[in-house]
Formats: sequence, C-alpha cells, structure tokens
Amino acid sequence: MKIQKTLLVIALLLMNSATLFSHHSNDKDMKEKQIKSKTVVFIHGLFMNDQTWNEWKTLFEKEGYTCYTPANPKHEGNPASLRQNPPEGLENVQFQDWITNLETLIDSLPEKPILVGHSFGGLTAQKLVEAGKAEAAILISSVPPKGNITFKLSFLKANNKVISRSKGNTIFNPSDQEYKDWFHYAITNTLSKEKSDELFEQYAVPESRQTPRASLQKIAKIDTKKPHVPLLFIGGLDDVIVPNVLIRKTIKKYKDKDSIVDHKFYEGKDHFICGAPGWEEVAQYSLNWLSN
Repeated sequence: MKIQKTLLVIALLLMNSATLFSHHSNDKDMKEKQIKSKTVVFIHGLFMNDQTWNEWKTLFEKEGYTCYTPANPKHEGNPASLRQNPPEGLENVQFQDWITNLETLIDSLPEKPILVGHSFGGLTAQKLVEAGKAEAAILISSVPPKGNITFKLSFLKANNKVISRSKGNTIFNPSDQEYKDWFHYAITNTLSKEKSDELFEQYAVPESRQTPRASLQKIAKIDTKKPHVPLLFIGGLDDVIVPNVLIRKTIKKYKDKDSIVDHKFYEGKDHFICGAPGWEEVAQYSLNWLSN
C-alpha cells in the first residue's frame, strides 16, 4: 500500500511538472509561430566578433534571408590584429553600448529582424526582445539574465578569470598561452587542444571586463512574465562557462502561457556550438524552426 501511494505521488508530481513545462517544449500542438520577417541580425558574444557568423550568414542568405552581422563596439577588424593592438577605449565598453549599437541598426531596418545571439549576444538578444525590437530570437549558449546562477566549480572557474574585480577595468586580452588554455577550458572544452588553438587564432579577440560584469547588475534583469515573440534556446550539454542548468532556469522563468519558448540541447557540444565543427547541424535546426 505504501509503495502504491508513493508511486501515485510521483505520478502526480510528474503530471504537474509536465503541465508547467508544456509551453516550453517542441510539441506539435504548440501555438503556430507565424514568423514573417526575412531579416536576420546575428549578435556575437564576448571574446569574439562578427567573423564568427560568416558561414551562418552565407547559409541563411541562401535561404532568402537578408543578414546583418554587426561587430559590437571596439570589436571591428581582424581578430589577430585586434589581439596584437587592442582598440583604444575597449576597457570602457559597457553592456549598454552593445544594446544601443544594435538598437540603432534595428531601427534603421525596414522590418523587425529575427535575432540570433551567441553567449552574451544571447543575453543582448533577450534585452532587445524585451524592448520590442525583434520578430523572434534564437539564443545559443545564452548568458542568463540577472538572478540566474549556479555554484558549479567549473562555472565559477571559467568566469572568474574574466570578471574578477581584482583585475580592475583592464582589458581581457587572450594573447598568450595562458588565455589559450583558458579558451580551451571555458569555450571549446569538447575539442582537442590543437583544434581549440586553431579556433582561438581564427576568432578570439580582446574584451572589456565591464561588459560581462553587467550580467550581475540591474541592466541584465529581464521581465520574463510579459508576452514576447517566439524564442528558441539552444545549448550544449557539455558547456562549462554557461552550463545548461542555467539555460533551463532561464527557460522556466519565461511565464507567459501564450508565448512560445522552445529549446534544443545537444550532447557532446560545448559553448562554441555555433562555430566549432558540426555548426551546420545547429544552423539548419535554427532555419527549420523559423520556417515551421
């Protein structure tokens, strides 16, 4: 009898859990998205620039989208050159500068765009969605809004090197072997060191420490209870710097029952899911989601 009661309680809990999470699934009965925009704005993350989206841009343009890949302030140029000669004033770039830069672009477009953001670009996209600047958003390995945190040691280790207050307002410049090792640990941990170093040379740029610190500040708060455009969260189950537990917490915070929040997690993928080998699968899934 006790066993039967225990099973009944578990079943009820599972039913309640399924009900609470139902509008976050990829269920066929989900409300139709009706995404009409054919304009896409790609938003790069920290330690990267617009170069990370070159192949995505080509793929999306083949499918009839008009694509924009803006560099965030002080991120313009060749990554290797930026590492050797960091732009003057980079250390003063704030999260608000990213937002303002993108709002200026979006307001100049003939229609509200679809936003595709990676990492801190994902958090930026969420802020722009909240401000009514998007038709839909795809959030890849997205930094969570203020209030979502985990105390996993690997997460703390990966982030502390970047946001530590002991570093002041210096530039985080991944120009030496120490930062190549950090890149492999925090960004490309599922890849070989050789492949990680190759991607580092191709994409890594110096970064303002003030920008990522904003994730702990009021500016990174988002009203997740208000109605919003369709959102797709994508993550790698082996992500260290933004572990999937944080992405799942973010998903659950979006409460409006009439708004769409979908998700897709990939086994064996790390934080750089949109630029490492196999990016095509992620990009194609994104395209399918937009058209279905």
